[in-house]
Amino acid sequence: MELALVIGVIVVALVFDYTNGFHDAANAIATSVSTRALTPRAALFMAAAMNFLGAHLGTAVADTVGKGIIDPPAGAHGLVVVGSGLVGAITWNLITWYFGLPSSSSHALIGGLMGSALAASAVVHWDGVLAKVVVPMILSPLIGFSLGAIIMIAIFWIFRRTQPGKANRGFRYAQTVSAAAMALGHGLQDAQKTMGVIFLALVVGGHATTEDPIPQWVILAAAGAISLGTYAGGWRIMRTLGRRIIALDPPQGFAAESAAAGVLYSAAMAFGAPISTTHTITSAIMGVGATKRLSAVRWGVAGNIITAWVLTIPAAGLVAALSYLAFHWLLE
Repeated sequence: MELALVIGVIVVALVFDYTNGFHDAANAIATSVSTRALTPRAALFMAAAMNFLGAHLGTAVADTVGKGIIDPPAGAHGLVVVGSGLVGAITWNLITWYFGLPSSSSHALIGGLMGSALAASAVVHWDGVLAKVVVPMILSPLIGFSLGAIIMIAIFWIFRRTQPGKANRGFRYAQTVSAAAMALGHGLQDAQKTMGVIFLALVVGGHATTEDPIPQWVILAAAGAISLGTYAGGWRIMRTLGRRIIALDPPQGFAAESAAAGVLYSAAMAFGAPISTTHTITSAIMGVGATKRLSAVRWGVAGNIITAWVLTIPAAGLVAALSYLAFHWLLE
């Protein structure tokens, strides 16, 4: 029974990883597609490949998710807790994807794990949640907004005497690089979160200890699932990020992608913090747009996105808690 539950949780984790890929594909490529720097299919292929590579760049974020958020009990009961958390995250991903809202898959996962743990009276590491989730959740959009604005102002100043048509052509080529960097950062961040959950299931099921390194097959499986999901594309959210917040031009797209990529790399490699790629790129787009004029940003759309951000952790947690109660009754 426990082995079947371990396998079941791993399968559900990979399904979450796939939904994470198509839900967040827009994060990496919406700006480059909207400015016509890349065709949609070429952009998706590039993003899928860079997601796969990014997943192999480290495991610090995976360690945070697998060891620093909750401490479920060993055995079948703990596996039900982990599986219920994943169901909560997947449900919220699908709801926000349907409405075209770029919410955070990362925070959906963390909210789901916390919700199921609380429903099961399992241990939640509140100090880890505060330091690795709440503080980065507040800081990363602020830094993304500010850095996007700074890079955009620098571009305005450096290329102030360049003809707009020539500058746009040049930045379309540059966006190929910045979009690839953003996709690499997405793999570095989001694929690792699924690795952490799979590793947590292995520990709870008695097939690994917290001292063990994350197995290579877990890294490959998570990298493959998120890459396939990314290639499937998330067109609803892509339209929101690429056009509905602000009508981007190539220099703005390059500035937003560069700012977001920088924040993702710093958070993952320096702090092991599982920050939201969605929050980071969305806030960077807002920061870039605000340098033109504040009214250039469609703040009504931005407000809807921020509302989804605020609701993500409690909503995913509520679904996970209800899922735990159902699975606990059915399986235990």
